[in-house]
Amino acid sequence: MNESDSERIAHMLKSANYKSAPNIDGADLIVVNMCSVRQSAVNRVYGLNKKLVNLKKNNPKLKTILTGCVLNSDKQKMKKIFDQIVNIQNIDKLINAHQVNKSYLSCPALFSSSFSAYVPIMTGCNNFCSYCVVPYARGREYSRPSSEIISEIQGIIKKGYLEIILLGQNVNSYKDKNGQHFPELLKTIHNIPGDFWISFLTSHPKDFSDELIEVMANSPKICPYLHLAVQSGNNQILKKMNRNYTVEQYQKIISKVRKKIPQINISTDIIVGFPGETKKQFANTKKLMRKIKFDMAYIAQYSPRPNNVSFKEKKERALVLNKILKKTALQNNQKYIGRKVEALVITPSQAKTKSFKKIRLTKPAVLGTFISCQITDAQAWRLIGHPLDATQNDNINSDQQNAKRDNIPV
Repeated sequence: MNESDSERIAHMLKSANYKSAPNIDGADLIVVNMCSVRQSAVNRVYGLNKKLVNLKKNNPKLKTILTGCVLNSDKQKMKKIFDQIVNIQNIDKLINAHQVNKSYLSCPALFSSSFSAYVPIMTGCNNFCSYCVVPYARGREYSRPSSEIISEIQGIIKKGYLEIILLGQNVNSYKDKNGQHFPELLKTIHNIPGDFWISFLTSHPKDFSDELIEVMANSPKICPYLHLAVQSGNNQILKKMNRNYTVEQYQKIISKVRKKIPQINISTDIIVGFPGETKKQFANTKKLMRKIKFDMAYIAQYSPRPNNVSFKEKKERALVLNKILKKTALQNNQKYIGRKVEALVITPSQAKTKSFKKIRLTKPAVLGTFISCQITDAQAWRLIGHPLDATQNDNINSDQQNAKRDNIPV
């Protein structure tokens, strides 16, 4: 979401006749897009103070703006560093690059990629998880009109983009003013003519419906990939986090998804060292990880806000979970060896499968294209694959069907 916001801010600036500076030293305007989800990210913005002071000495006309996720408590301190602090929702009015009374999300983006596009469909959150600042920094949930989203995506597809990534703090709570909800929106996007992939980030277990699973299972353009944050494997900790689901409910969702989409790649978020988390409660998270066998997990040590779990203990717990993850990720990846898969080339030497597995290519391929690839080896965090010539691609579709039949990812 931060990257997507920055892409839209960049387009606003371009529309207002600003030109990109070759480096920060030559800029007349600096816009910092801040994230407050972790304290470490906030600290990085504080760390800009000395740099900005020196830049202003050399260029008195320099103007600095802070936007993004900024808590009120941080705003007071940041006033000493930046000339202006503007809520992300109001950034369009400051730059004055397009119509007022429109959401900043309605502004086109200056995409950093030529083949992959972030499209935010909603912003904000109503969940108020006890560790999260998003509802305070971004406000309550706002869903973009579906007609606006569809129009934007149609334009992106016409430009040749191959990957559409739908964004939101909680995409599966999407509901526009006409009552269209997320599964319906996905079906409409899927029906747009063209050869492209659809994926989405991020989902909340409490809103993950059977209807959404059905749409994912029956829509070939939707990537067989799901990022579903669990945060903890202990029900008491989940309750303290105000997550509004149990471990058993989470496991039931994963079971349904894997039954309907056997080739699904599943990743998650986990917090270790949540205030009051005991070793016994942490053991439940280890147990869950071994049971689910995630393909990837983003393991965060609870930010150093006051709590009674030491930094040393948090670090050790993170290492334990990463060790479990490395083992299960390798086991999952080894299922690909010998398979031919469709992949999107994201650098000349790297591609990714439709289920978001990274592939190190044995020979260069054309950036931003779909290729067929023979998987020759597997590591915990990536596959090794050989790009196939067009004459070698005849069996790719039948091979993918065999993979689905055998419950092997494609």
